Amino acid sequence: MATKDSISVKVNIEKKVEKVWEFWTKPEHIIQWNHASEDWLCPSAENDLKKGGKFLYRMEAKDGSFGFYFSGVYKEIKQNEKLVYKLDDNRMVSVLFSENNNSTSLKEVFEPEDKNSVEMQKEGWQAILNNFKKYAESKG
Repeated sequence: MATKDSISVKVNIEKKVEKVWEFWTKPEHIIQWNHASEDWLCPSAENDLKKGGKFLYRMEAKDGSFGFYFSGVYKEIKQNEKLVYKLDDNRMVSVLFSENNNSTSLKEVFEPEDKNSVEMQKEGWQAILNNFKKYAESKG
């Protein structure tokens, strides 16, 4: 899916890939980590994890000043390996899971939108990934 204009963010998580996959895909976990900073939250998440299935995450500022839905449709799913989805604005995203011993590399490749700078988008997506790493590694 990567194009020359795609943005990549990556993190290494000290957990087996099966746990990383579970934390990434189950709504009860998604609502715990899916925000870029401590002044944001993800109050709800729905995830129909199958080809053609939809996901819908609500993102909100804790002070109530702003909120939006992040949603799309799955195009490809290979359990513990890869997710490919199309966002509602037609941008494509790939999430790649790669286990090495007892740790997992998680890489997201996404097409940028045209409202915010590439650097801002990369920083935001990386911040969410960093938050995911913190959450995943804190779980037993």
